[in-house]
Amino acid sequence: MASVGRVMRAIRVLEFGKPDVLKLFTDVPLPSPGDDQVLIRVHACGVNPVETYIRAGVYARKPNLPYTPGSDVAGVVDGVGQNVTLFKKGDRVFTTGTITGGYAEYTVAAEDTVFPLPEKLNYKQGAAISAPYFTAYRALFTKARGRAGEVVLIHGASGGVGIAACQIARAYGFKVFGTAGSAEGSNIVLQNGAHKVFNHRERDYIEKIQEAAGGEGINIVLEMLSNVNLSNDLKLLSTGGRVIIIGCRGSIEINPRDTMAKESSIIGVSLFSSTKEDWKEAGAALIGGMEAGWLNPLIGPEYPLEKAPQAHEDIIQSSGATGKMVFVL
Repeated sequence: MASVGRVMRAIRVLEFGKPDVLKLFTDVPLPSPGDDQVLIRVHACGVNPVETYIRAGVYARKPNLPYTPGSDVAGVVDGVGQNVTLFKKGDRVFTTGTITGGYAEYTVAAEDTVFPLPEKLNYKQGAAISAPYFTAYRALFTKARGRAGEVVLIHGASGGVGIAACQIARAYGFKVFGTAGSAEGSNIVLQNGAHKVFNHRERDYIEKIQEAAGGEGINIVLEMLSNVNLSNDLKLLSTGGRVIIIGCRGSIEINPRDTMAKESSIIGVSLFSSTKEDWKEAGAALIGGMEAGWLNPLIGPEYPLEKAPQAHEDIIQSSGATGKMVFVL
């Protein structure tokens, strides 16, 4: 439903394709919240790799055209449906999903996908919470069943999910190893919770990780680029070790024998498979992290809405990611 007479700026995708299908419209009718929904004035919206796959039409879930991308917004409540009890106009909030799309000045979200944004975090940080932190939490706990004291390797630790994983793993008592592709990235990984960092551009970095892990090996690998790293990951694992696949951009050949003696596991993770209970548990843990002060999103490149095609180019091309990419409105 649209609000009568009010219009907004928003990105619309009329056909699947390359980044240039992201078109900025200035006359999109403002959406109206349904009974259990919240209307949010968007101050920032996170950009996620999965949004590029959806836009290209290669992802398993395809939205009906035309659509506005974006799920991770932060802003101020502008209106609420008649059944909404948790939020009121003027509240600072962030979302884990939207109904009408987040690359826009206003968005509508279901009440159970909206969370309070503490004063100590700004809107850009609020827009950097959902996909990175909920993915990292799901990977580490729901899928890997991680326990304090285990050694976790975050393979690609300087991007949005990687930094979230470093902060969460350190806060929960893991021994945290990370990889990055630059000196800047390495420093960021150390500043955000890693005990040790390795440069994945160095030829012998896998040997260095093996050495640092001692004879036991790595208990959990959180893998951001499995089409490059999976074969090496399997060799690094401890007995009963788990590789959690968070990111993949192609195929890779592995030797299944590498899983046998160690009885190791390769487990995929998808935030879209989360149940309402999963969202609730992760939300409670992460809001606790905000209140305690260890959850502190690092912001990377910032774009205005009209640069949406450039943002989609950059998020796929950036090899030494540092921080979370956001639109600022």
